[in-house]
Amino acid sequence: MSARSVIPHLAEYEVWFLTGSQDLYGEETLKQVAEQSQQVAALLDGADAVPARIVWKPVVKSRDGIRAAMLEANANEKVIGVIAWMHTFSPAKMWITGLNVLDKPLLHLHTQANVDLPWGEIDFDFMNLNQAAHGDREFGYIETRMSIPRTTVSGHASHTATQERVGTWVRAAAGRHATQNMRVARFGDNMRFVAVTEGDKTEAEIKMGIQINTWSVNELAERVHAQADADIDALVAEYLDEYEVDAELRPGGERAESLRYGAAIELGLRSFLEEGGFTAFTDSFEDLGDLRQLPGLAVQRLMADGYGFGAEGDWKTAVLVRAAAVMGAGLPGGASLMEDYTYHLEPGNELILGAHMLEVNPALSSKKARLTIAELGIGGKEDPVRLVFTADAGPAVVVAMSDMRERFRLVANVVENVELPAPMPKLPVGHAVWKPAPDFTTSTTAWIQAGAAHHTVMSNQIGVEVFRDFATMSEIELLVIDEDTTLTGFAAEMRANAAYYRLAQGL
Repeated sequence: MSARSVIPHLAEYEVWFLTGSQDLYGEETLKQVAEQSQQVAALLDGADAVPARIVWKPVVKSRDGIRAAMLEANANEKVIGVIAWMHTFSPAKMWITGLNVLDKPLLHLHTQANVDLPWGEIDFDFMNLNQAAHGDREFGYIETRMSIPRTTVSGHASHTATQERVGTWVRAAAGRHATQNMRVARFGDNMRFVAVTEGDKTEAEIKMGIQINTWSVNELAERVHAQADADIDALVAEYLDEYEVDAELRPGGERAESLRYGAAIELGLRSFLEEGGFTAFTDSFEDLGDLRQLPGLAVQRLMADGYGFGAEGDWKTAVLVRAAAVMGAGLPGGASLMEDYTYHLEPGNELILGAHMLEVNPALSSKKARLTIAELGIGGKEDPVRLVFTADAGPAVVVAMSDMRERFRLVANVVENVELPAPMPKLPVGHAVWKPAPDFTTSTTAWIQAGAAHHTVMSNQIGVEVFRDFATMSEIELLVIDEDTTLTGFAAEMRANAAYYRLAQGL
C-alpha cells in the first residue's frame, strides 16, 4: 500500500458484539451466557477472514440496557456495525427502542456456543442455557416486523464459512461507513446532454451521507501551476522507479515536459483533496479551464491510493469507486472506474473490452505498468500522459449506480477477466477484457433493461456479496446479474422492485 494511501486499515474499526438474554435466568446462567458469548466473539475476532475488531460487550438484559448500548455504538466513530446474538431467550419487545435508535449496520448472528450436542448429558439446565434456536427466532420476528435492514448469518462461529460470511458483511459495513463520511469534489459539471451521470445530490446525502459539491477547475489549475520544481523532480523520479517509462518522457527526452506537467497535476490535485478532506472527485474533458492536459496519470495514481473517481462529472461512479476501495482494503487488486467500450462477438466466446479515455486504476494489474503519452482526440488540450496495462485475469465484478426517480439503483454483474486474446499495441490506455455471467446476451440485455449506467466500478478484490450487504445496509436497490440470472426472472424482479419502492415512499 502506498505511503499516500487513503484506504483505511480495517483493523482500526470495531464491530460490537451484543448478546441478548434476560434477568429471568438468574445469576449463574447469565454468568455462563457471558462466558460463552465472549468465546464466540473471540472466535470471530481471531478469524483471518474478519478484517475489523469484534469487540464483546456485556450481555444486555433489559430495554434500557439495549437502548443505551445502541446509542453508545452510534456515538463511537470507530464502530462500523453491531452483531447481535440471542444466546438464550431475549423477549423481543425489549429490543424495540434499541433497534429504533440504531443507525449502524446490523448483523444478526444465528449460532450457538457448542458445535456438537452432548447427547448423553443433556438435561433441562442445558436446554435452558443453550436455546439460541429459540431466542434468535424471537429476535428475527421483531426485526422483520419493524422492517429493520440487516444481514442474517447462520452457522457456528468456528466454521470457515461463517467467518467468511461475517467478514464479507464487515467489509460492506466499512464501505457504508466510508459513504457516511464521504466528501466528493466535482471540478466542473457533468458532460453536456448526458443523462445517466446526472443525479440527485441532495438525495444522495439524505440516503447515504455523501457531500457532493462543485469547485471551479481553475482553482485546481492554480494549484497545479504553483507546484515547485523540486517537488515535481521528486515525483518524476518516483515515476521512473515504479513504471516502465517511455524514453521520450524521461529527463532529457523530447516530451519530458509533458510528464513534468502530469506530475504537477498530481501534486496540485492531491493537495486540494487532502486539504479539503475529500475522498472522491470528478472532472470533465469539456471543462478543463487553464489545465493543459486532461488529468490521466494523476487520476490513475489517486485511484490506486484509494480515492474515488468518476469521469465526465459522474459523481455516482466516484462514490462507488471509493466505497469499493474501502471494502477491498488489504486484498490484492483494486477498484477502478470502468466503461464497457466494445465487444468481441465470436459465437460462444463473446468478450467485452473495457477501458476509458485515460482513467483506469493500475491496481487492477499486478504487472508493472507502462507510462506513455499519446494523442487524445477529444477535449482540445495537450496530449496527456497515462499508464497502460491489462487487468489481471480472474474473477471480478462491475457495478453501476443509476437514479430511478424515487430511488438509487445498483446493478452488479459478475464477470471473469481474461488474458488478452491478442496484443493491442495501438491502444494506449489501461484496460480489461472480460466474459460476463451468465453469458453475453443475457448480461447485456439485462443491463440495458435495468437502465444501468455505462460507467461502472470494477473491483477484482471483492465479490457481489459485499455489494449485496452494502445495498441492504444503505437501503438502496440492488439487481444482480450472475450465473443464475434469466431474462424472465430478471424482468419479474424489476417489476416487483418497482412496485415495492413506489409503495415504500413517504408522503
